[in-house]
Amino acid sequence: MKKALFILVVLVFAASMAMAQNYAPSTDVLGAHNNHGRGCAGCHAPHSGPNGNGLGTSDGSGKWVALWGQDVQPLYGQTFYFGDNGTYTFTAPADLSGDSHLGGTDPRVGGLLLCLSCHDGKLAKGTMMLNQVYEPLPPGYGTSKIPTLLGNDGTNAGYQNDHPVGENATVGCGGSWNWDCTDNGDGTITMGGTASKQFTTVNYGWTAKPSAYNNKPIVICTTCHNQHVMNVYKGKIAPAINTTGTYKTYFGVKGNYNPGSTVAGYNATAQFCRQCHGGEANEMNNGMGIMTVVGNDGPAN
Repeated sequence: MKKALFILVVLVFAASMAMAQNYAPSTDVLGAHNNHGRGCAGCHAPHSGPNGNGLGTSDGSGKWVALWGQDVQPLYGQTFYFGDNGTYTFTAPADLSGDSHLGGTDPRVGGLLLCLSCHDGKLAKGTMMLNQVYEPLPPGYGTSKIPTLLGNDGTNAGYQNDHPVGENATVGCGGSWNWDCTDNGDGTITMGGTASKQFTTVNYGWTAKPSAYNNKPIVICTTCHNQHVMNVYKGKIAPAINTTGTYKTYFGVKGNYNPGSTVAGYNATAQFCRQCHGGEANEMNNGMGIMTVVGNDGPAN
């Protein structure tokens, strides 16, 4: 009888997790990047690049990436100081030629530099943003508006209070703050240690992989964010690691990132961050059997 009851409990838990994999967004998946109704053309000018958006600037390489319609030129060659009082520097490329669309191998162009052409607000100012987060925030966040212009956020910190990105924002292996992974020396890492393998193949997954730059695994904006699908994540998250589902998310985060969830035991937001921050993961602290509990409830859209 006890065995049958245990099996029933397991089946009910599995069923509840399966139901959580079918989130259906109620607003356009572009989210904030619907650009007040302009949609795709808010960033990608279908004719004449930034000139088509009335900016009248030219790119130093003489080439364009994905018909990008924002003014990137003020950012070229500039050095930005991110995170932890500016200890992580990002020096912007001198043009767009390193982008993969143009045959280059610099992920910082499309995955960071182009993002800042909208989200800088200090050097690159030609945007339509209101400088406040788009999504309705869950209770407990306070009444202040979260800024979206990182270089003009109402403080004197600039980028120093923003998450590290760029060539110095590397994902490490070993040590007290990292996963038991392996740096392959080519800009990739292998999550093959006992704890990291358990996390990526059983307990959560790997939705935010670093990008390779100068043979180092670095974090850029698109490591964590999907700029085109912003309120829902479609992919694999444990416990259904081999099943693709749809999950609620905020801010274009690539995972079930839902700080407004009230699901009992919800931990998917923390699990997302632990993909890079292994030292704070359950598995690296001998919690090998702690699974991911997703949450598709909450107030946003």
